[in-house]
Amino acid sequence: MLIDSHCHLDFPDFADDLAGIVARAEASGVGRIVTISTRVKRLPELLAIAERFANVYCSVGTHPHHVDEEDGISADELVELAQHPKVVAFGEAGLDYFYEHGSRDAQERGFRTHIAAARATGLPLVIHTREADENCGRILEDEMAKGTFRAVLHCYTGGRDLALQAIELGLFIGFTGILTFKKSQALRDLAAELPADRVLVETDSPYLAPGKYRGKRNEPAYVVETAKVLAEVRGVTPDEIARQTTENFFRLFGKVPAPDVAA
Repeated sequence: MLIDSHCHLDFPDFADDLAGIVARAEASGVGRIVTISTRVKRLPELLAIAERFANVYCSVGTHPHHVDEEDGISADELVELAQHPKVVAFGEAGLDYFYEHGSRDAQERGFRTHIAAARATGLPLVIHTREADENCGRILEDEMAKGTFRAVLHCYTGGRDLALQAIELGLFIGFTGILTFKKSQALRDLAAELPADRVLVETDSPYLAPGKYRGKRNEPAYVVETAKVLAEVRGVTPDEIARQTTENFFRLFGKVPAPDVAA
């Protein structure tokens, strides 16, 4: 079994094909899907999807692109929203200095607020970081000193130093279809180096379709392609990558029920 630990099923790209998307994922061996929040105010839409499909779960949080419109949401508010049984994580939250759609001060406030919610509940934080390695690392170190929390740096494209810093702090690293791109050799080298018990696979769909489907709409079933490349660069079988990344997922996303092994 594989897990798509990060996608966006509430995006318009999927509106007319949700049942088909989930069915194709299941047929491809994807046993759990986590659809990730980008705006707290849109949580009802995510919950409607998660409640419709047994193997779909969601997070709650504010993407750094939208921090200015949701600035001021408290950790207590996030914690309250996470009481719903289908909400299994916070985020995605963090820093994005590539597009600069959200002001840097608000991004940092939001990032720290989501970390506080993760720390208070034990639920993981899904971290978005782009072109912000130094400040991301600074905040992670600062916040971890206040008390431990669990998190994944999703869709990782940052430098080796931040990845190793995150691993040292006990965090996880998520890889998308970017791992399969021809120009991603440095990322593949990093993926080969990281500890086996700290890596996850995801799609970030509808974006970043892996090489085989490049230029098409991405979807959770395609996480299989990323897992194949991760297996190649780590010198193990696809079955071993499926086993390890799935085990890692359930250790991090502890609120998601694991399947009955006997079944």
